[in-house]
Amino acid sequence: MAHLSIEYSANLEPAIDMAAFCEVARAAMAATGTFPVAGIRVRAFRADHVAIGDGGADLGFADMVLRMGRGRDEATRLAATEAIYAALERWLGGRLDMPFALSLEVLELNYPFAEKRLNTIRAALLARGTENV
Repeated sequence: MAHLSIEYSANLEPAIDMAAFCEVARAAMAATGTFPVAGIRVRAFRADHVAIGDGGADLGFADMVLRMGRGRDEATRLAATEAIYAALERWLGGRLDMPFALSLEVLELNYPFAEKRLNTIRAALLARGTENV
């Protein structure tokens, strides 16, 4: 299980294809080998109303929160964090002509309070022959 939620300032849309940004994040998550492919989810939410720094309309951000299941040691979590961040940082290179902040926070689930019984994605991916399901 690894779900990446991205909240971003609306002023990024003219410069960034957010669907492509999400795909870069998904591919980076899968490439780590840390997360089963069936558990990867990436979604982005535009923040239409923001106040950043000094209030300048030219300031932008993408704030990411990655929630993952427990059981990975600190070194594995750090490596995954760095790989995902670096992939997005590389992809963004040269695309933005504005002051911008990219952030990523990684959280582990508190299992007694994280229910996910209904999920047929894993079976569908196994049927397709997908690896690391």
